[in-house]
Order: sequence, then structure tokens, then C-alpha cells
Amino acid sequence: MTVATRRGVLTGMLGVGTAVMVPRQSRAQDKVLRIGVLTDLSGQYRDNGGPTAVACAQQAVEDFRAGGNGLAIEIVAADHQNKTDIGLNIARQWFDRDGVDAIVEVNQSALALALNAMAREKNKVHLNTGAATADLTGANCSPNMVHWQTDSYCRAHATSEPLLKTGGNSWYFITADYAFGHSVQRSTEEAIKAAGGVVKGASVYPFPTTTDFSSYLLAAQASGANVIGLCNSSADFINSVKQAQEFGVVSAGIRLAGMVTFLPDIHALGLQAAQGLVLTEPFYWDLNDRTRAFLGRVKSKTPANYPSSEHAGTYGAVLHYLKAASALGVARTKESGLDTVETMKRLPTDDDCFGPGTIRQDGRKLHPTYLFRVKTPSESRGPWDYYNLVSTISAENAFRPLAEGGCSFVRS
Repeated sequence: MTVATRRGVLTGMLGVGTAVMVPRQSRAQDKVLRIGVLTDLSGQYRDNGGPTAVACAQQAVEDFRAGGNGLAIEIVAADHQNKTDIGLNIARQWFDRDGVDAIVEVNQSALALALNAMAREKNKVHLNTGAATADLTGANCSPNMVHWQTDSYCRAHATSEPLLKTGGNSWYFITADYAFGHSVQRSTEEAIKAAGGVVKGASVYPFPTTTDFSSYLLAAQASGANVIGLCNSSADFINSVKQAQEFGVVSAGIRLAGMVTFLPDIHALGLQAAQGLVLTEPFYWDLNDRTRAFLGRVKSKTPANYPSSEHAGTYGAVLHYLKAASALGVARTKESGLDTVETMKRLPTDDDCFGPGTIRQDGRKLHPTYLFRVKTPSESRGPWDYYNLVSTISAENAFRPLAEGGCSFVRS
């Protein structure tokens, strides 16, 4: 496995992501499946994607080979730096020059939407396990893409509805100004209004350059809302929560809702600050015997960062892609991303992170998701023991109905 470093990316836009070179004349005889992990290796989403996502992709290859399959597989990785142009240049080079057949992770929504179009144009595979926007299976859908772990619709409904039922009926949003933040806010507003709640306003902040959230938090407090919806993640989410406590926003009776929150965010925040937060994830390492078995296999590769649902999604998507490639044959898998994704949709999914599931016609991977409450320090048995399970949302109810997505190639 080769990683394109940040320095390598910066040395030249046309030379980014150089991991493996496959001469054009040998492509027809190439028998190696190449999977590129396009992720944040150096920025604020590093812990939610980054090296742990690469480790989980490697684990998927190991588990696939443990079943006796001898396919030749290579994992390559590169840093998109949370910049759409850099990410697209990496993807283009991977597809056009380096023999990469599928790209996974892509934890930046604007980049993911653009990659959907590129993968379709070049008939490659886009396995998205990192971006939250539900537009990937809606207005910007692609038959060459599978959206694996969660999305803005799922998170918005699963997180907001319990708060609405317990009096959290007036909301103010603090939103990162790019596709991810806007998609999460839009989906949450729809859920709030459908339940009879009201939206008092929103503050949209520059991403990724903002570190001071005080003015946005004070505007939220002044609005009279009783819930602040944080449509951000990672460092922005952590700073928002810490500053809300510093400025007494939480003690004023206002609840915070992390709309897209992951286990590493809670680890960085600490239980003293995070206790009581309600959030949703479709995976937690201590959920059942299968998730604990997965952790046992991957932990040595990433001992300082337990896998979140984003990392688990990378594992599950790569494993299922390899199963589809085995069924379809390497030559056809490399020749047609469309046929590969169609094969993935026909085969039932099953892995230790998500259990049994299916992939819908629009590319939406279906599985249950879970509402968790963050433990108090006294409840936790130690590092990474952070969640209490509150409820389970079935696969049928967790995601936007197919008919409501507006995907252009979905057949009624």
C-alpha cells in the first residue's frame, strides 16, 4: 500500500496521488484490482477518515483473502486536503494513468458529488463511505456509486426526532458553508417542520477557516431557540461544544444537537464535556459480538483511534466490492464499473460491522442505525467506552424513501 503524502500533493497538481504506474499498453492484461482510499490524511477530518480508513480498507482485503480467494489486490491512498480541485486531480490521475478501479471514502461532500460525475463518465466505481450529503443518491445520483454508512437524511431524522418529542421544538443552526453543512441543515429543517417544530434562524460560517464560534453561539442563544443544531463535524463540532459551555449557552437551558458526530469526536471532546449528548451512528465497536470481533482484528493497525461508523463503512464497502469482483471476474470488474456496482446491488451484503443488508437501486446501502446517548464519566469503563444504546432504527425506516430522492435512473 502506498500513500500520497501532503508534500507529494503540493509538489504539482498533475502529479498528485502517484501510487502505482500501469503502462497503457498493458491495461488489457492487468490482473490487479486497485482500490484508492481518497481521504483527509492531514486536516480536521483525519481522525474520522484518514489512516484509520486506510487500515480498515486493508482489513477488508485481509478478511477477503482469509476466505481463500487469491485475487491480486492493491490499496493506494492520498490526501484530498478538503479541497475539491486537489481531490479531483488525484481521482483523474488514478483513473486515467494509475490503473485504479474503485475509489473509496471521499469524506468531503463537494468532492464526493463531483466524483460521482467523474466515475460515471469514466465507468469506474465510487464507494462513498465518508460524505454525508444525501444528494449522492438524490439529484446527483450515479449508477456507478454506492453510498455506504449514513447520510444527512438519516442523521437529521434520527437525531432530531427524539429531541422534538422531549420539548426541543425550536431550533437554530450553526452550519459549515459547503455542501455537507447545507445538506445536513436542509434535511434537519424538513424533519423539524414536518413534526411541527420551528426554525428560529441559522449562522453559516466559512469552512475550513473558522475556529471562533462565539458570535454564532450567542446569536443562537439570543434567538430564543431551545436546541442548537451543529451542522458540522470533527474539529468544528468539538470547538462549538467547548465554546458553548465556556459562554454558558448550555447552562442557559439550550440543548446541543450534533447532527453528524462520530466516536473520535467524542474521544477528543472528553466525557466531561460530551456526557448526555444524543447522536446517531450505524456502527459502534461495542454493539454486539460481531462488532467486537471486527475491532479485535483491526485494533493493532490503529490502536490510538478506534473505528467509527465511517471507518466501518470503508471496511464494509471494500469487502463487498471484492465479493462482487470475485463473482463478476477481474477482467469485467476492471472493464466496467457499472457492471460491478450492479453486481454489488444484486448480492446481499453481510459483514461484521453492519450485519446483513442490501444495496438499493439508487445506490443507498440499507442497514439499521442506532440512537446513542454519551455516557457520563462514571458510567464509562475506560477509553472508547462512550455510548449507551437508546434505540434502534430499522433499515427500512433509517433512510429516505426511494420515491422521494429524485434519482434520475431509478425505475418505478
